[in-house]
Amino acid sequence: MLRYLTLAILLLLVTWSAAAAADKPNFVFMIADDCTYLDMEVYGGQAKTPRLKAFAQEGMQFSRCFQTAPMCSPTRHNIYTGIYPVKSGAWPNHTCVYPGTKSIAHYLKDAGYRVALSGKTHIAPQESFPFEYDEEFRVADPQATNPYPTLDRLIGESKSSGSPFRIFACSNEPHTPYTKGDPSHYPPQSLVLPPSWVDTPKTRSAYSKYLAEISYFDAQCGALLDLLDKHDVQSNTLVMIVSEQGSSFPFAKWTCFELGLTSGMLVRWPGQIAPGTHSSALVEYCDVTPTFLDAAGLKPLPTMDGRSFLNVLLGHSQEHKQYTFGIHTTRGIINGSEKFGIRSCGTKQYRYIRNLHPDATFTNAVTREGGDNANFWTSWVSKAEAGDEHAKSMTEKYQHRPAEELYDVVADPHCLNNLIGSKDLQGVKVELSQQLDAWMASQGDQGDETEAIALTRKANAQNRRATQRAEQ
Repeated sequence: MLRYLTLAILLLLVTWSAAAAADKPNFVFMIADDCTYLDMEVYGGQAKTPRLKAFAQEGMQFSRCFQTAPMCSPTRHNIYTGIYPVKSGAWPNHTCVYPGTKSIAHYLKDAGYRVALSGKTHIAPQESFPFEYDEEFRVADPQATNPYPTLDRLIGESKSSGSPFRIFACSNEPHTPYTKGDPSHYPPQSLVLPPSWVDTPKTRSAYSKYLAEISYFDAQCGALLDLLDKHDVQSNTLVMIVSEQGSSFPFAKWTCFELGLTSGMLVRWPGQIAPGTHSSALVEYCDVTPTFLDAAGLKPLPTMDGRSFLNVLLGHSQEHKQYTFGIHTTRGIINGSEKFGIRSCGTKQYRYIRNLHPDATFTNAVTREGGDNANFWTSWVSKAEAGDEHAKSMTEKYQHRPAEELYDVVADPHCLNNLIGSKDLQGVKVELSQQLDAWMASQGDQGDETEAIALTRKANAQNRRATQRAEQ
């Protein structure tokens, strides 16, 4: 009798667990790679994004979303863990988190989810990110008949079994080299260049190819959205689409200027998020994992730096944070300066930037001769050497920075006019500088000392150490 009772209880628990899992929403997160959000049509830019433009009308469009570290690898670690870069250990590029760090893959798997990552990874070690991995979202042609068969199968299996799924779809576009999409849609001479750029034929040619890749990313997103429709799961799926850090053109990626740290974010959840809505709430990438956990009925961990902005999505709150933060480390990036650490704190209107090594020259892949995206930079330098004042001003601004900078990012999103000496803004400067000091202290960020050990946080350095320990 006891055996039958035990079996009945076990069956009841399994049935209850399956029913509880079936009630949870699915999640899909799509991310571009090196995309300045202002270049996307959905944000008023020149790159045609018809699928994203239509998608935005079905949910909420954010105008003040930020990542903390404007490089691929720390950005992704930040998203998946909900922890800021220095605290997690993942602050330089090609990096890794500290041993034992857990990610959203752990938390949602424990709650009955299938958790997959399709496309670009750039995370380590693998035990901290136990996703189901495939390459499809990175390598498949979105115009193919069935470009994502692995994701197609996962969605179908999840629906059949009644278990929820979580998909991270990570594109490699519009990262250099610019080889995807159709640049003929963007005639170079017709393009409007950002005011911080130098107008040369090589710049226009590169910009045309880059915009074509943004349109390619739009098609990738559309193909995955079509899969949700195919399996009729769109009504119970929260979809979030972001643009990552800014492009690898100057004054975006690898910098803490506004267009390096700001991201586009579009979110749809039928029946939960009001369609056609806009939010100016300050949110950060470290808030993504806590928000998904909250939406799944799970409690975000107190060890996370991020906070759920579910109340903003549901229309219960208009605001989320007062400050956002930024960090950049050049040590370890391609052609990176040996020393050029940057820290930043921003509000909706102002961004304060502290350059830890103002005497150093800022270099990266853009300024490297023969690099993927460097040919246009040499044309900037040539134009500056020929006496063009704008070219001289912009090349100087990009490679040589003062100890402190302050920008009104509402009036000046391209950060052209440094207001650090404005008497009227000394209160803003002091406030943001103090907030930055407090944030760095909370993260264990010691500035120059933290920059000095950046190479020890490279994933390949950790792999070498592990191999050496195993051989001893």
